[in-house]
Amino acid sequence: MKNKEMPMKILIYLMRSILYLRYFFHKITATGSFGNNQARLETALHKTRGNQVKDGLYRHHVKQFHESSCSVASVVCVVNTLLEIQGHLPPKPLTQQDLLDKITAAHWKERMGPDGYQGRRGLPLEVLGHVVEASLAGFSIAHQGVEVVQATRDPGKIKACRQTLWSRLKRFENRGDSIIIAHFDQGTLVPDLNIPHISPVGAFDPDTGDVTLLDVDSSQPHPYTVSFNRFYQAISTNYLHLFHMFGYGRGGYIYIRL
Repeated sequence: MKNKEMPMKILIYLMRSILYLRYFFHKITATGSFGNNQARLETALHKTRGNQVKDGLYRHHVKQFHESSCSVASVVCVVNTLLEIQGHLPPKPLTQQDLLDKITAAHWKERMGPDGYQGRRGLPLEVLGHVVEASLAGFSIAHQGVEVVQATRDPGKIKACRQTLWSRLKRFENRGDSIIIAHFDQGTLVPDLNIPHISPVGAFDPDTGDVTLLDVDSSQPHPYTVSFNRFYQAISTNYLHLFHMFGYGRGGYIYIRL
């Protein structure tokens, strides 16, 4: 057993070392999220605007319970929001533990444990899509569909991918008929490690292109706003190569059509 655990521990140590070196490089050189156009913290309380989906996401926004549980906090926020809108929210909103106890897809609960599932913690983009589908079905939430979108930087496809995302963000903001959960490189947006992270989008300004994220990381006390270009850069990141061994490739988003 010890012989099997040792290579994994060495790999994790190597990953952390690379991530911290990159973090301190950006900090010292004032580049990346330490550079210009930093995320703007939204410290004011959210004002309801009549968009039930947006208002619900802010109301049910919670922080993740440990460093790898961003998927649970993001999905429970979405599930409680939709249950409330559809008139099925229990007197006490669902907790993250409620979600893990009920939804067994992708060995979600095991992935949140200290050793993960087969050594894997957290959820890659495709797995997040399966979990979102299972959660909506598990709580009988009406919806039109769930789409997993891997953002691209392919010169021949990036324009269409960006245009589609812009259009969907605008629909979310103006119509409240959809939800977007981002799977992104956290260190691209805020001064943190360049690791895969998950959080729901809370707002979009079609006039400026600003995107507000309801970051579920407890180290982020407030939602924050970034430019559309910065947001797209974060979700289209090809994660550190060592992450590929754990199923993490490129970021993207989950699009829930209501």
